[in-house]
Amino acid sequence: MSISPESDEIKYAKGLEGVIAAISGISFIDGDQGILVYRGFSIETLAKHSNYEEIVYLLLHGELPTRPELEELTNKLKEYRTCEALMPSIRSFPKDAHPMDVVRSAVSLMGIYCPDKFDFSKEIKMQKVLRVVAKLPSIVASYDRIRKGLEPIEPDNSLNHAENFLYMLNGEKPDELSAKIMDIMFILHADHGMNASTFSAMVTISTLSDVYSSLTAGIGTLKGPLHGGANERVLKMLREIKSVDNVKPWLDEALEERRKIMGFGHRVYRAYDPRAKILKKYAKQLGEQKQGDLLFEIGEKVEEYMLEKVGAKGIQPNVDFYSGIVLNHLGIATDVFTPIFAISRSAGWGSHILEYLESNRLFRPRAIYNGPYHQEYIEIENREGE
Repeated sequence: MSISPESDEIKYAKGLEGVIAAISGISFIDGDQGILVYRGFSIETLAKHSNYEEIVYLLLHGELPTRPELEELTNKLKEYRTCEALMPSIRSFPKDAHPMDVVRSAVSLMGIYCPDKFDFSKEIKMQKVLRVVAKLPSIVASYDRIRKGLEPIEPDNSLNHAENFLYMLNGEKPDELSAKIMDIMFILHADHGMNASTFSAMVTISTLSDVYSSLTAGIGTLKGPLHGGANERVLKMLREIKSVDNVKPWLDEALEERRKIMGFGHRVYRAYDPRAKILKKYAKQLGEQKQGDLLFEIGEKVEEYMLEKVGAKGIQPNVDFYSGIVLNHLGIATDVFTPIFAISRSAGWGSHILEYLESNRLFRPRAIYNGPYHQEYIEIENREGE
């Protein structure tokens, strides 16, 4: 239903800003205080003590797992890692495709090959979510190797989720620090309230569509540079700046031209994004290890100057600012940054769609109509034109 501009019912929120679309117990954000919580646990606590597999269980089930429960989930994720049915398609994709297009297409294909495609029970929906969580690292790593002319690497089930991803990507088992940082990267991106991609996934599942269609919708939304693609553009910006001395002139010109400074500002946070604080520490540590790489130094100077110029307006660094620097230091190609975001967020998307189905109602917003009324229809032979 559309509403005419003359209607007294008009309540318009551009971009649905401030509109409450669901009730959820999965994650909570206090943007004024810079707080992010998963199921009642602060992101700082989880980054310090937890691991991604435990986060997957926490988001899906609402509580931390016992040791046997975690072992069962971990074994299930390992069981689902292989992508045999998908490999012919992944090998056939153009070598210049964006990896996010590959991820989106591969998850859609999973719906075709899923052995339980016609089973819509709650338990099987959960298993479908776990299949996506488990296979995404294999999809991303396999395509990245294939486009480089290398053979994909089979998963190593002696490794955890983060370790195995880096192993399949690079062909060697990661060092302890790299594995730990990737695990934390997955934890920090696992969920973030009612963001655009989560909302897309929930809109799709609200029609009683399938899990794979819903998660494909989330992936397509995440791809955009105003959402998951922002960290790619952060790195591009830092490389354009080139030097610490060029930070102020570059930013002054960009701000004067009202260009968006990637990695700063957030629709929710007015305070410093807590995920960015955690990643900044690791960006600094990795930067110190990598002699001659100025990315962190340039980034730190950008942060300092931006806070001086616009910090009072609540424009603070967000998670994308330091995540790009961290992933670059791990030797990961820039266009794989957003797929890594998708690998992580798949658990959050899955948790939200399963939660929403518990009391499902089809999303059906309205629009304000501002087009013409009472148009006269003219037969085509009487219409003027060339």
